[in-house]
Amino acid sequence: MILSRKSTRRRQAKQEARSGDFSGRLVTSLDTQSPASEDYRTLRTSLLYALVDEPPKLIMVSSPGPMEGKSTTSANLGVVLAQANKSTLLVDCDLRKPIIHKIFGLKNLWGIVNVLVGERSLEDVQQHPMEGLQVVTSGPLPPDPAALLSSRRFSNFLEEARQRFDYVLLDVPPTEIVSDPVTVAAQADGVLLVFDAQNTRKGAVRRSVRNLESVGATVLGTVMNNVKASGRGYYGYSYGYKYG
Repeated sequence: MILSRKSTRRRQAKQEARSGDFSGRLVTSLDTQSPASEDYRTLRTSLLYALVDEPPKLIMVSSPGPMEGKSTTSANLGVVLAQANKSTLLVDCDLRKPIIHKIFGLKNLWGIVNVLVGERSLEDVQQHPMEGLQVVTSGPLPPDPAALLSSRRFSNFLEEARQRFDYVLLDVPPTEIVSDPVTVAAQADGVLLVFDAQNTRKGAVRRSVRNLESVGATVLGTVMNNVKASGRGYYGYSYGYKYG
């Protein structure tokens, strides 16, 4: 996941599209000692100690635009939380272009959509790719994702998940593309905003933060993907709240 140049990352994306194998993104499982894995563990620590009086349990992960690394961040954060013995549920709430099932190599016959239309329960759709981590994929794509994510059933699902797990991660669509993230953010304890430090304009990040905060969401911080590390010769991850 730590890449020497942007073009390498693009080639990897093309290879994934051709092969259908996205498992290489799961660096925290493939190489636990890599610098990228350590970066995710640092992010985990930041979350564990965020808002000490009321630590966030239900965390939404999004980005301003597509292909900025939000789903990769969601997946790897889920892994490192599970590795820290935190019971974790990762839910693919990107009901437009879901990818979590591809990253973990899971089936996507049933998922959160089936729960929200009353066809299945949480127990029916959760999958167990590793110890301590449960994953709920998207399931079949619905005609109106926004309606499902603003439904009473979704609120009930989140409350059930909150009671059963230490952490619940919600991977949602980009904030600049559709309104779904704002709907979900209003019910989350906090939001992580992932963006490409080399290609995303600061204005897009500011707009995303402003839109999220307008519904009362707590932006826990930003995860900057593709950060050029001076003197180290590669691109990696950085976590923080400064985006101005």
